[in-house]
Amino acid sequence: MHSIKQSITNKKLELNWNNVDAIIRHALIEDIGRGDITTQLTIPENKITHAKIITKQDCVVCGIPIAKRVFELVDKNINFIEKAKEGQRLKPNAVISEVTGNARHILHAERVALNFLGMLSGIATKTREYVDAIEPLKVKITDTRKTMPGLRELQKYAVRIGDGVNHRISLDEMILIKDSHIQIAQGIQKLPSVPKGFKIEIEVENLEQFKHALKFKPDIIMLDNMSIEDIKEAVKIRDSIDFSKSHHPKTLLEASGGITLKNVRQVAETGVDIISIGELTHSVKSIDIGMDIVG
Repeated sequence: MHSIKQSITNKKLELNWNNVDAIIRHALIEDIGRGDITTQLTIPENKITHAKIITKQDCVVCGIPIAKRVFELVDKNINFIEKAKEGQRLKPNAVISEVTGNARHILHAERVALNFLGMLSGIATKTREYVDAIEPLKVKITDTRKTMPGLRELQKYAVRIGDGVNHRISLDEMILIKDSHIQIAQGIQKLPSVPKGFKIEIEVENLEQFKHALKFKPDIIMLDNMSIEDIKEAVKIRDSIDFSKSHHPKTLLEASGGITLKNVRQVAETGVDIISIGELTHSVKSIDIGMDIVG
């Protein structure tokens, strides 16, 4: 797919661990502060304990490697045993992992690890719901840049685990001419000179803008908040063009705006190639995941 980073999409588990470690360390500092006073006053310093991390809801689990890393950064001697696989569908009361080690240190890491697991599993679960809703259609469900500040890499990772596809992760990855660019530039009469290796996408809001944008044969045209009828017409117009004569790849069409689980299949059936959904990351509902002390 033209604007989608296949190098990332095809490697679901790929993460920049330097970035991830920085995120985790900040979360630990935020949570622990100057020290876990309660644990220090109630738990013997050398007490060893065993615990299970359990989901309390149906979910597509995501964040197991991140949770493991939280415990490692708190205490490298904590034994973290995975009992589920990243991306696995789990039922309530399924054990995700077991941890054994210094009780104080396990409690120091607990909340941060659970917060990451809950948030990322929520994103992966929601993404998989959208992907399931359009099967077996070959439309790509993608995310957007509407992410929580500082957590984009992890949130987009969760989308991949949910079988979605990452749209651009940052502004330096592709050219996407949105309505604000068009307004400030007072219209688009020709495409900018695009550096080699970059794809170009144009956002439109109606069929008139679509027809104008299609003349430039960009890699992608985003159909923003357009009706089902207009999306179908845009697909029809696009499909009537013989791109082979211009020696240019077929312009892909991306539907965006107002997409819900109730209408996503209807949108997919119009013939668009991509459906981008901000809800995957900007309205995260975490999965309820807890830790039980068992010994």
